[in-house]
Amino acid sequence: MSRHSLLIIFILLSAIPAIPQESSDYPIPVDETDEPMAKGAFEPTWESLRNYQVPEWFRNAKFGIWAHWGAQCVEGSGDWMARGLYIEDNGQSIYHREHYGHPSEFGYKDILPLFKAERWNPEELVKFYKEIGAEYFFALGNHHDNYDLWDSKYQEWNSMNIGPKRDILREWAEAAKKVGLPFGISFHADHAWTWFETSRRFDLKGDKRGRLYDGWLTKEDGFVLNADGSEKWWKGYDPQKLYAQSHDLSEGTWDNVAVHRQWGWEGGACPPSKEFVTNFYNRTLDAINRYKPDLIYFDVTVLPFYPVSDAGMKIAAHFYNTAMNKKLIENTNKTKDVKTTGVLFGKILDEQQKDAMVWDVERGAPNQIASRVWQCCNCIGDWHYNTRVYENGQYKSASTIVKLLVDIVSKNGNMLLSVPLRADGTFDEKEEAILKEFGAWMKVNKESIVGTRPWRVFGEGPIADSDIKINAQGFNDGEYAKAGASEIRYTTKDNCIYATALAWPEDMTMSLRSLAAEKIKSVELLGYGQVKYAQTAEGVKVVLPKRVNDIAPVLKIVSK
Repeated sequence: MSRHSLLIIFILLSAIPAIPQESSDYPIPVDETDEPMAKGAFEPTWESLRNYQVPEWFRNAKFGIWAHWGAQCVEGSGDWMARGLYIEDNGQSIYHREHYGHPSEFGYKDILPLFKAERWNPEELVKFYKEIGAEYFFALGNHHDNYDLWDSKYQEWNSMNIGPKRDILREWAEAAKKVGLPFGISFHADHAWTWFETSRRFDLKGDKRGRLYDGWLTKEDGFVLNADGSEKWWKGYDPQKLYAQSHDLSEGTWDNVAVHRQWGWEGGACPPSKEFVTNFYNRTLDAINRYKPDLIYFDVTVLPFYPVSDAGMKIAAHFYNTAMNKKLIENTNKTKDVKTTGVLFGKILDEQQKDAMVWDVERGAPNQIASRVWQCCNCIGDWHYNTRVYENGQYKSASTIVKLLVDIVSKNGNMLLSVPLRADGTFDEKEEAILKEFGAWMKVNKESIVGTRPWRVFGEGPIADSDIKINAQGFNDGEYAKAGASEIRYTTKDNCIYATALAWPEDMTMSLRSLAAEKIKSVELLGYGQVKYAQTAEGVKVVLPKRVNDIAPVLKIVSK
């Protein structure tokens, strides 16, 4: 069939509303033939998964760093560039066309060989992350671009075959183990199905109007010679294993924001095939079995493919069953008493689901103490490296990172901070300066963060007293970044209460109304020593003797 005929069919299909699938088509059961789910204490049911208990090591950790890094960093145009390059007139598409070519001729598949990681030194990076206060480390396993960053058995488009020719996950895992940091992997490729639908578009104007983008290509196209008679570099590889577009289009496929409302698979997304679901399941179990992560992050509503498939539930059960504490297994004959050491995250969870995994809030926080441990994932800049963020000085400052961290920990949360790397595997000098400043603050004040628990109240101040809503999966961190010296946050450990002002007060005075009735033995400014205080019915007032850092003062209050 000619490309012209395909174009006509595409236009006709786009005009026909999608027909909802019958309920009998669900669920889409995963095929365990190649990667059987590990048996053990956990079964792929909510009743079983709700027996999960968050391990103490994670409750104590509080702060992790994430290398949200892969081939989408090549162009330096920010997050979702592999999707954006196919959106006509999008800034990422304009940049791609100007520097690399038209997406009918030079698409995302052609970016992958340019990802070299030539200056990447995982040991040095992970060691640095630990030095500045990280208690766990996360690496990207794959993103929505469907490119696996390891020697993948089930995805030929991977970092060993194409690009750096290195097993990225293996090297990250070894580096984390060497410095004693728990290791996490994030998996995002389950949404390539809808996310890459833009690769099947074409220009609506200009001299290349109607020319199909390379998301239409198949393996057979790779055996057709280039115009100069040379062979295509990707001969033998199947572009559809990367773009995953051998399916009907989702509702509103030309609506650039439709992908967001279809994130949960029930907003008009074309249902994923059993083959696609099983492929993601196999790839994820392959990585779990090889690299034995302590943590897994899914950028999804609840679990991958939930509720249209059991794949996510089986991945969760497999992960928990393979992350068992061997010492506990050896010392008990009761399977139900065995605890997993693994931590798995999901977004937009109901109360039942929050028992089964750790709730992740993206770029945000609840404005109350959560009854269960949770995590905020946030980023110092854009998720993937963005040159404009660097050039325009748009990174979060060290003081902003501290504000967010202290607020999160006071509410029973952990913070996972993404530090985007350039394609060569390094961060820039502005990121380095911010991280070093943050690390200097952590070196002195870490005891108020790591190993702590929420106090009776999480804090006080105008923001603490406000009703700040979470937007979808988060996205309210801008409200907390505004916090000033009037915002106080509390944590506790042993017989100590830690009170942090989220900025230095101009009058060098901290007033702590929540401590009015507390029996106090002593008050210390971390980084300085004992300080004088006055306690009245209105609270505790402390005059700070000097600035001991440029970010935020932390008081250590010892109770009688």
